[in-house]
Amino acid sequence: MAGVLDKERTIAGEGFNRWLVPPAALAIHLCIGMAYGFSVFWLPMTKLVDAASTQCTGGSWMTALFSTQCNWTVPQVSMTFTLFIFMLGVAAAFWGGWLEHAGPRKSGFIAAACWGGGMALGGVGVMTHQLWLVWLGCGILGGIGQGLGYITPVSTLIKWFPDRRGMATGFAIMGYGGGAMIGAPIAVALMNHYGAGNASAGVAYTLMTMGLIYFVVMSAGAFGFRTAPAGWTPTGWSPSEKQSKAMITDNHVHLDKAWRTPQFWLIWGVLCLNVSAGIGVIGMASPMLQDIFGPLLVGATSHETVTAVQKAAIVAAAAGLVGLISLFNSLGRLFWASVSDWIGRKNTYFTFFVLGIALYCLMPTLGHMGAAGLFVIVVCVILTMYGGGFATVPAYLADIFGTQMVGAIHGRLLTAWSAAGIIGPMLIANIRQAQLDAGVPKNLVYDNTLYILAGLLVLGFILNLLIKPVDPKHFMTPDELAAEQALTEKASHKSATAETAARGPFGMTGVLAWLAVGVPFLIGVWFALVKASVLFFH
Repeated sequence: MAGVLDKERTIAGEGFNRWLVPPAALAIHLCIGMAYGFSVFWLPMTKLVDAASTQCTGGSWMTALFSTQCNWTVPQVSMTFTLFIFMLGVAAAFWGGWLEHAGPRKSGFIAAACWGGGMALGGVGVMTHQLWLVWLGCGILGGIGQGLGYITPVSTLIKWFPDRRGMATGFAIMGYGGGAMIGAPIAVALMNHYGAGNASAGVAYTLMTMGLIYFVVMSAGAFGFRTAPAGWTPTGWSPSEKQSKAMITDNHVHLDKAWRTPQFWLIWGVLCLNVSAGIGVIGMASPMLQDIFGPLLVGATSHETVTAVQKAAIVAAAAGLVGLISLFNSLGRLFWASVSDWIGRKNTYFTFFVLGIALYCLMPTLGHMGAAGLFVIVVCVILTMYGGGFATVPAYLADIFGTQMVGAIHGRLLTAWSAAGIIGPMLIANIRQAQLDAGVPKNLVYDNTLYILAGLLVLGFILNLLIKPVDPKHFMTPDELAAEQALTEKASHKSATAETAARGPFGMTGVLAWLAVGVPFLIGVWFALVKASVLFFH
């Protein structure tokens, strides 16, 4: 099996078309993107023992981890999300360098085993009512699968698409943003099926089933990867054409040096601040819609006059906004990453920050005006930039540090995501609570918070402004580059295939590959639009 997974077995030969690589990447990212949809499990997982049983709140967290006699609480089960997002960054940083040498097939297959196996193990934890097993399976093991799966396609895609780096990585990372649109409805349907209408009774088998499905789909994606031979370039494309237009180097920086440069930490800060602000909006959008616009949406004069039926309609509208958030988060990744190929990565982030500052500062005013429609539009635009930040940053790193070790460098950079996943929610929650404790009306507590998020974007703008090309002293010498390439590629093979690989026709294989990932994605888009329709028809 090891021989089949070796990187040498994945180097493309004559007749391979590079447009077969993005579907393989999407197959992996659409699966691990279910991370954003895991919230569908939280409430059912709090009613596993007995609806009338006490919750595991009287004792310590250790009691909750091992007790089978009490129901878990939402904070206890949702810790799973925190764990796998944290482990995503840790795994990507720790194994990024190994991935460059091992290749996308091996790392993708291990990611499939970890994410799919982790979900199955989490299902066993639910079945035996052992929270520690849920954390270990879905959280830690699944988080490792998340990290490896997230960075697996990046280096491969960038080397296949030097002429369209942003668009190529945007395709893959779009899948991560859209994975929940597909996975969440499937999870809900499976829970109701296995539980005969009782979602709680169906959680365990749902996790196991989805774990198996994800393992198969991600494995298919992993075996679909082919790596570009060293020296390969698209027909008619010259690197010098791009060097004159943007901060794009044709040299390469080793991972060991890259993370010690000012440029790495400036980009780290840019991503962390953009993500922290975006998480703030994701976390506040639904409650803001309910607190500020709720009565307006159902024609009531105030929250006190809202009936039970109207309250249900407000909650449904908020759920519709969550559906739109998922959709625009996903589509924004491809859109902005593709735009960055034309205007440059630095200018794209400038756009995120300038436009973001304006929109964040506008949101309180829209709340005071009662302009619910404009509020929804603003949130959707902001979420495109949140997703776009993730999709653009791999190409930004390739521009600054070269393509040889961009996957490993990207892995280290994803620790910014882990940090933002902790900083953002804590900052927002504490600011909101402090204002409530100070007596600020509930519908006004979001104002200062949004202005603070705009302040984070100001800092991001400054950091982006400071990013300059890397000092040439950090570049690998020709001998160092040859030594690095020799770790993973056979010179005789690459010299024979560099001129002939990836010139083949798209063919029926390409059509079927794109249909295999495109149809589920479009079905997910349909689910999101149906869910969002209650915002406009209720």
